[in-house]
Amino acid sequence: MVDFILTLDEKLLLFFNGLHKPWLDTVMITLTNGKVWLPFFLFTIIFILIKFKLKGLYVLLIVGVVIALGDQLSSSLLKPWVGRLRPSHEPHLTGVLHIVNNYRGGLYSFVSSHATNSFAVATILWLLIGKQFKWIMIFFVWAVVFSFTRVYLGVHYPGDIIAGAMLGASTSMGVYWVLKKYAPKLMPK
Repeated sequence: MVDFILTLDEKLLLFFNGLHKPWLDTVMITLTNGKVWLPFFLFTIIFILIKFKLKGLYVLLIVGVVIALGDQLSSSLLKPWVGRLRPSHEPHLTGVLHIVNNYRGGLYSFVSSHATNSFAVATILWLLIGKQFKWIMIFFVWAVVFSFTRVYLGVHYPGDIIAGAMLGASTSMGVYWVLKKYAPKLMPK
C-alpha cells in the first residue's frame, strides 16, 4: 500500500510539474515567494486592527503562534525525522523534473512548511473571525495556490502538501481549542 501511495505521489508530481510553460514558470516562481503576497497580508492586518482594535493584536499574536508552532513541527521535527528527499534532490528524477531558475529548495520534503504555515493561517483566521467576515475564506484559496506552486516547481510531492495542510489545520484547531478553553477573553467577538 505504501509503495502504491509513493508511486502515485510521484506520478502526480510529474504530471503537474510537466505542465510547465515559460509564462507559467514565471507566475509560479513569483507566487511561491511570500513577498508578492505582502499587500494582501498588510490589508488583512490593517483590517483586523481596525475592526478588533486591542483584540486585533491578540488575533495577530495567535496567527504568529500558529505559524511558529507549525513551522517548528514541519521544519525542525518532521522533515529531519522523516528524511524524505525533495523531488528536486532525488537522483532518479534528475533530468526528468523541470527545475525553474535552478530553484531546488532545501534537502528534505516531508512535510511542506509552505503548506503547513499557509493552512495554519487560513484555519486560525477562519476559526477566529471567519463567522463575522466570510471573505476570510479567500485565505484557503491563497493556501491552495501557494502550496500548489511547490508541486509545480518540483520541490514537493503532492503528499507533502496534503500532509502539510493537515498539519497546519490541525495545529490551528489545537491552538483554537486551547484558547477557547483556557483564555476565552482573548477571542475576538
